[in-house]
Amino acid sequence: MSEKVFISPGKYVQGKNVIDKTGEYVKPLGHTALVIADKLVWGIAADRVVKSLEQAGITAVKVEFQGEASKNEVNRIADQGRSGKVDIVIGVGGGKTLDTAKAVNELLGSSVVIIPTTASTDAPTSALSVLYTDEGAFDTYSFFSKNPSLILVDTKVISQAPPLFLSSGIADAMATWIEARAVIEARATTMAGGLPTLAAEAIASKCEEVLFDYGLQAYESVKRKVVTPALEAVVEANTLLSGLGFESGGLAGAHAIHNGFTVLEGDIHHLTHGQKVAFGTLVQLALEQRPLTEVERYIDFYLKLELPVTLEDVKLKEASREDLYRVAQAATKEGETAHNLPFAVTADDVLDAILAADQYSQAYKAKIGYKN
Repeated sequence: MSEKVFISPGKYVQGKNVIDKTGEYVKPLGHTALVIADKLVWGIAADRVVKSLEQAGITAVKVEFQGEASKNEVNRIADQGRSGKVDIVIGVGGGKTLDTAKAVNELLGSSVVIIPTTASTDAPTSALSVLYTDEGAFDTYSFFSKNPSLILVDTKVISQAPPLFLSSGIADAMATWIEARAVIEARATTMAGGLPTLAAEAIASKCEEVLFDYGLQAYESVKRKVVTPALEAVVEANTLLSGLGFESGGLAGAHAIHNGFTVLEGDIHHLTHGQKVAFGTLVQLALEQRPLTEVERYIDFYLKLELPVTLEDVKLKEASREDLYRVAQAATKEGETAHNLPFAVTADDVLDAILAADQYSQAYKAKIGYKN
């Protein structure tokens, strides 16, 4: 592959209370909408979406997401969409709901609208979904023919979510430049199906810059449930910049480590996507032999955001070397994004990097007198 490819959603809209303008923005796309949200999100935002749709003369078919972005759940919801003869699919909620909506839309061949209620992942803008088994283990990346037609991001809704969701999104977005940088060096193929463009490189780099500049202020903003310029900037970085940056810039080691963690059982599965990516990012930095001062900059930032930086933090303090090797094997299996790094990577390499990242973080905590 020698072509450069950049892809993106049709339109991105962000602002306070923009969710109440859903009907206005969706109206050009069709007449009947399948609205997907989990039980909690219906009360938070999805009912407002339906009200706005109906005010715009759009029929809404409501369906409750059952909690796992699996092929079985996608097929179940798609069947409801077919029976309702929908021409728009709207996902409202977190990453797994949104990934499910995109996968449903691919089966129905309609237009998809994504309305995140947190800024916890960079899933909203992409033309792919991460699918899991019904039990929650990583299954596959599912690639689609087009990106979402419309992204609506209501920063007022996002400001009301627990701070953990924002910090998780920051951790996911912090991996964007680290991984894109590796892909660019390796001249590897991105999720967009080609080499990274200069636009993707610039976006990924800007994403990290915004997060280091405003991430802590944004995190404090959501603790008080207020929308500030810092929060607006970080929501855009978590959602748009990271979304465009990872898809057209590429994934590498950090997300491969995240996927490797899914082979384990236990409390690690209670962590968010971003929490696991945070530790995966440190593992990639260890693999890349980055200077300790650079690694410690990320560790310090993550600690201030109350993100995990050690094996104990990701609930793996008691994990055996054999279990961690299983993670390393899964992270380096054929087709995994770890192979987008600009050097050969083996399971042994990843295991050593996992242990090294844990040690670097423990040492930094001791150096600064950090107390859990």
